[in-house]
Amino acid sequence: MSVTLKILVLVLAIGGGLIYKNVSQLWADLPAPKLDPQEWWGDEAQPKDYAAYLANSSEVIGNRLSYPEKTVTDLFTRLNRTLRLTPPLEGVAFEYGFNTDYLKEVVEYWRDDYLPRWREREVFLWQFNHFTTDIQGLRMHFLHLMVYDENKVGKQHYPVLLLHGWPGSVREFYDLIHLLHQSNLDKNNKYIFDVIVPSLPGYGWSQGTSRKGLGPAQVAVIMSNLMARLGYDKYFIQGGDWGSIIGSHMATLYPEKVLGYHSNMCTSMSPKSHVMGALAGLWPSLFVPSGFEDLFFPKSRQLSYLIEESGYFHLQATKPDTVGAALTDNPVGLAAYILEKFSTWTNPSYRSLADGGITKRYTMDALLDNVMIYYLTNSITTSQRLYAEAYSKEQRGLLLERVPTPVPTGCARFKSDIMHFLDIQLKDKFPNLIHSTYHKQGGHFAALEVPKVLHKDFLEFVKKVEQKFNIKPL
Repeated sequence: MSVTLKILVLVLAIGGGLIYKNVSQLWADLPAPKLDPQEWWGDEAQPKDYAAYLANSSEVIGNRLSYPEKTVTDLFTRLNRTLRLTPPLEGVAFEYGFNTDYLKEVVEYWRDDYLPRWREREVFLWQFNHFTTDIQGLRMHFLHLMVYDENKVGKQHYPVLLLHGWPGSVREFYDLIHLLHQSNLDKNNKYIFDVIVPSLPGYGWSQGTSRKGLGPAQVAVIMSNLMARLGYDKYFIQGGDWGSIIGSHMATLYPEKVLGYHSNMCTSMSPKSHVMGALAGLWPSLFVPSGFEDLFFPKSRQLSYLIEESGYFHLQATKPDTVGAALTDNPVGLAAYILEKFSTWTNPSYRSLADGGITKRYTMDALLDNVMIYYLTNSITTSQRLYAEAYSKEQRGLLLERVPTPVPTGCARFKSDIMHFLDIQLKDKFPNLIHSTYHKQGGHFAALEVPKVLHKDFLEFVKKVEQKFNIKPL
């Protein structure tokens, strides 16, 4: 072999080795990172004696959510002002965002019908047990419903953690809570659950941090500590939107604690997942049940839709405080910004309707309950900061999307949701994906829109976990 050929072979070998190494670094599975379970997020300096802090902050306090009459009166005054709204373009419904003609009707209902009944709505929101407790320096709010011993007889009893997203709240889960906690609603249902529903940090009645860095992974640590505080060392998780991401991180970081992870917005953002999705597009029929091909293909249409619907995402991931300043002291703008998502994310075809179709699947009272939670707790800015933290350099550096979780996983896809992933894309992240379903009815807010369907899907998942992994009830 000539010297030139030897050099060429050596160069190719080195180059091939470097390429293989770089591809492996981008492709290979990674071990789970170690996050500090005591990381401090409170406004005050972290106590030097953390053990003493834990002992003194472990108290769980029952809360009655109530606001003084002057707060309600002030909101009425704000809603009673003359609205300076720009009329919609001729023939435009919700294609340009919330139709301002219909917004006037929403404000009128809010002011003249809903607000006079606010004490009644407060009682509705109080129907479950509300609590707060300190976790890592933050005052965390949650609903907690425990099953009495006499109600466990003849039932399979488990805890389940329900995690909401944006622009939702604990209010999304009210119907689902009843279904999970009151198994007597269906005599054929043998399952009953302790139900824990926290407000995410910076959402609703949960305190937001004044420090940078509280992303979804750190929220997962807080949620794990909350469950430990309540005495649960093993439990199921169900979530959508941010609840899906946070639930996935909990399953990844604490697999020994999670009996099963069920989501109505399963995602996998690893490089391998994107490649698998592109390859699946060559033979769609092999990967998607008949009638659901349009959820995934053609990719160009899906990408176009995501770009159109993700303007809010880019704003909140880069300038959350600017958006927050525009909405915090503006209840009409806040309602428009939040309720518009309950239109297009429930069904994209609702954009062509003058009222956005928002009361086709929800009551106006339920929607305004959710808006009121954001308004009364002044949490729109702190809730949006989760987006900026999620896409910070530090959060991306955790590479959690490339850490597989052995936890049994269930994925329920509702056809009108804003994004979907194929099983072949999810399998590397969730090797124990044992439950994969498709539903023709429902969108992004499945717990609020189709609670019975979501409940049935979740129970089917729990049954599969029992059968395949031989888990035992509490």
